[in-house]
Amino acid sequence: MTAIRVLVVEDDPRTAAAHGAYVERMAGFALAGTAHTVADTRRAIRDAYGTRDRIHLLLLDLNLPDGHGLELCRELRAAGIVVDVVAVTAVRELDAVREAVAVGVVQYLIKPFTFEVFAAKLRAYREYAERMRSSATSLSQREVDTAFAALRTSNTPGLPKGLSPETLDAVSSLLDTDGRSASEVAEALGLSRVTARRYLEFLADGGTAIRSPRHGGRGRPELEYRRKGA
Repeated sequence: MTAIRVLVVEDDPRTAAAHGAYVERMAGFALAGTAHTVADTRRAIRDAYGTRDRIHLLLLDLNLPDGHGLELCRELRAAGIVVDVVAVTAVRELDAVREAVAVGVVQYLIKPFTFEVFAAKLRAYREYAERMRSSATSLSQREVDTAFAALRTSNTPGLPKGLSPETLDAVSSLLDTDGRSASEVAEALGLSRVTARRYLEFLADGGTAIRSPRHGGRGRPELEYRRKGA
């Protein structure tokens, strides 16, 4: 089977680069490029469609500057353009998940995540793709069931050693309304500043939070972390 060509769609350049690097570490996958908007994604897919460099899979952030990822999925389906989609997003609301399933999203990967979780999702997708691209003209019920079963992987947090899901949720909740520095998170939750920063960096690397310098105080500017889209 030829390599599965993947387009990473993510508006944050740093997160897009990180996800692209993850793809390049995966055997059987090839990074087709990155796109930061719906317009860029649409153009990349249409330019490659029908060529030997066609895009097979989108790693699709749902909240993009010029539109919603699920609207793009509907548009592609209406145009008869076949491309599979893994939603890579911090959106967890039940209605959004239902809508994603309805428009053909094959996997839902919740930010933040580690490479191990990412790799499990892509390996599962590859097994599914291999079965669905069989040369047979029809499949038995068992073969269809086996193909879809390959997509059923758990989305365990896969946190780095020393981080807990409970504390991660607490840190994430603090960013819902205001930007926070590592010192402020540490004080609010009774953590060391170093530990608070580890959680904040994990959220930022996963695309859930955004880092920015906070100016106005004495000394060096302190990093502030704010939930993406807040």
